[in-house]
Amino acid sequence: MSVHSSSPVRVLLALAGMLAAFLLPTGPAHASAPLRTHAAAKGKFIGAALATSPLANETAYRNIAATEFSQVTAENAMKWESTEPSQGQFNFSGADAIVNFATQNNQQVHGHTLVWHNQTPGWVQGLSATAMRSAMQNHISQVVGHYADNPTVVSWDVVNEVFDDSGNLRTSFWYNTLGQSYIADAFRAARAADPDARLCINDYNTEGINAKSTAIYNLVSSLRQQGVPVDCVGFQTHLAIQYGFPNDFQQNLQRFAALGVQVRITELDVRMATPRDATKDATQATYYRNVVNACLAVTACAGVTIWGFTDKYSWVPDTFPGQGAALIYDESYQQKPSYTAVHDALAGGTTTDPTPPTTPGTPSASNVTSNSASLTWTASTDSGGSGLAGYDVYREQGATDQLLGQSTTNSISLTGLSPSTQYQVYVRARDGAGNVSANSALGTFTTTDGPGGGGGCTAAGTVQTQWATGYVIQPVTVTNTGTSGITGWTVTFTLPAGHTLTGSWNATLTVSGQTVTAKNLAYNGNLAPNAGTTFGFQVSRPSGNTQTPSGYTCA
Repeated sequence: MSVHSSSPVRVLLALAGMLAAFLLPTGPAHASAPLRTHAAAKGKFIGAALATSPLANETAYRNIAATEFSQVTAENAMKWESTEPSQGQFNFSGADAIVNFATQNNQQVHGHTLVWHNQTPGWVQGLSATAMRSAMQNHISQVVGHYADNPTVVSWDVVNEVFDDSGNLRTSFWYNTLGQSYIADAFRAARAADPDARLCINDYNTEGINAKSTAIYNLVSSLRQQGVPVDCVGFQTHLAIQYGFPNDFQQNLQRFAALGVQVRITELDVRMATPRDATKDATQATYYRNVVNACLAVTACAGVTIWGFTDKYSWVPDTFPGQGAALIYDESYQQKPSYTAVHDALAGGTTTDPTPPTTPGTPSASNVTSNSASLTWTASTDSGGSGLAGYDVYREQGATDQLLGQSTTNSISLTGLSPSTQYQVYVRARDGAGNVSANSALGTFTTTDGPGGGGGCTAAGTVQTQWATGYVIQPVTVTNTGTSGITGWTVTFTLPAGHTLTGSWNATLTVSGQTVTAKNLAYNGNLAPNAGTTFGFQVSRPSGNTQTPSGYTCA
């Protein structure tokens, strides 16, 4: 929270107001209450991105923005092109209008965004490295500092969209001029400008566990280990009903939360091919419900911000021709089924869903070792409206069946099993309302007769690209050369003298001297015989030194 000690009375009043608005409802939320009331009852915020023009000119827009939401993000008014269009010439008129509106309506403000490769003036992009770094630090100091004593502005997107979809650092003018160090520098400058604000990294296409989200995970872990003040991770969550819902969304939020950061959904919308129809609306509503439920299920998830709220003002049609209708109010400010889905998810299921999911398929085992196994099954469907929430996997034992694990997808990796033991397992699906399906048919497998079971592995690295002062090794290929599956691997290698690790993905890397140890992540440790996986890393080196790592070993 952006609170300083210069005015103790003001600080206490601000804290009391914020707590009353967001955390301490005086009683249970009524079923017909606004979204913000139900969100507060759950200890979360529900927010919207606001545009300055309709906020100033349309009563319906202002009324809904004030009544329904407890958090506000400026859609464009806080971006660099708006706040510092010419070097050293700052303009806070639009940003101040958003903040003043939020203050009047007991809402918190999330600042968006300080360092981004888009909507940044050309004068910044052409600077030398020294001048660019100075300009960046000054911009952050001035913009964050402008609101540092305002308790309404509580958090910032410090850096935005720094990775491409392959998990590589984006080759933006920031990266090309300053290298990766601009990210840490930006966070340190923001902390200096406001020691109390929550500082976030924000990106899109990161809802599921994939190369991009894993790259961010590794970066955040590395930065925090270095003492860089990364406090939270924002998941933009621009979804489309034609591409399916990321069923490992909650699992992904939880793994970031385990790093000790806050997580939040920052730019939610769910687009569809237009025109709308009842079937598309129902699917969209399920997606919105799933997102809210995922946040509710993760303690470290602070809340959900919808990127706008009315289809009358949405970025989607201009960016995705033939698509739109992505928000929870239509162009006439009428609530859509997606509004009801958000409302009912926050309200704890005030609309009854009595229909359980369909029965999952029979679980099939693979990669069976002495103490682990991978299971897959045919997915369930849910027609009751609350959305499929996940699966429970049980061992059939007669009177009391053992819960072996839970998954948000139709697969799971079981660990901690007993050697030389037959397992009969079944799966049950559950939905957002708590309904549970019938048990699947039993699947049977037997673990092998000893740890390791003839396992073994090899590792080999390939130089993907290199330049005078650094290089990228991608892929490092890990292969199971044994006769049975393995449940984890460790690769070690040596960095040449003077070389420093600057980033990694798809593995957890630790360094002792020049020796690097890479360990698998939760999703890529299980390898069947002859199966393989990959990871990668980036290194800086003295200019002109052409050496690369050597001595890859795997265990």
